[in-house]
Amino acid sequence: MAIPQLTAADGTTLPAVGLGTYRLNGSAGVEALGSAIGAGYRLLDSAVNYENEGAVGRAARAAGDVRDELIVTSKLPGRHHDFDAALTTIEESVYRTGLDRIDLYLIHWPNPKVDRYVQAWRALIEARERGLVRHIGLSNFLPEHIDRLVAETGVAPVVNQIEVHPYFPQEEALAYHRDKGILVQGWSPLGRGNDLQQHPAVVEIAEAHGISPAQTILAWHVARQVIPLPKAASPQRQKENLDIFDVGLTDDEVAAITALGRPDGRLADQDPAVYEEF
Repeated sequence: MAIPQLTAADGTTLPAVGLGTYRLNGSAGVEALGSAIGAGYRLLDSAVNYENEGAVGRAARAAGDVRDELIVTSKLPGRHHDFDAALTTIEESVYRTGLDRIDLYLIHWPNPKVDRYVQAWRALIEARERGLVRHIGLSNFLPEHIDRLVAETGVAPVVNQIEVHPYFPQEEALAYHRDKGILVQGWSPLGRGNDLQQHPAVVEIAEAHGISPAQTILAWHVARQVIPLPKAASPQRQKENLDIFDVGLTDDEVAAITALGRPDGRLADQDPAVYEEF
């Protein structure tokens, strides 16, 4: 299945949907990842803190001719934001995957109280220059964090991965990223542990299109040019989550789902202005 591509300001292209790999570990993870690659996924989202870079790398190496189409992603944990520690961590990520480079490397959280994310960003820039990684970006960064990085280094991210789902649609953040030419990836795109997929507005739109509520929500992301990263281990669910590009939600349907946003819509109150993760 061919997946459309989105393009950042610097010309970097990323698939319009990716696979979240959290908890896809060990041999079962390798099997699930191989299934996803076979179904057509080309963006695999991992992190040092997921402890599965090895499984992701093994699946990518087994992908054969499509390896060069894959965007293998990992993320730098907060405990390694110091410049030298960050570079070493990136090297170890590459070694764990068994690949010659990682395609996209992100800083997982800004951790602003620690205030070393500029050092970490300089390390990612260095890693890109050394060929350890192809592209660099961010995760959970707010506009003020991004503006500071660009002001101090002159280098903008190609992507920022943030929490996006109908209960937290991030309208202002999306407008900022569009203006800057920064692609947005959405984590927990289907919500997590809530009633989102049972919401009457979502169910009504799903029934109108003859699709599942999950497909409806993923189509909403695509319509807003957000790259969703749904997690799925079963081949059936993996294929279902890719079968979203011909849905064609109307503007009114997109607006109706966006209107589900709540002031307290974050899943776990993880506001990057104060929340920190190591």
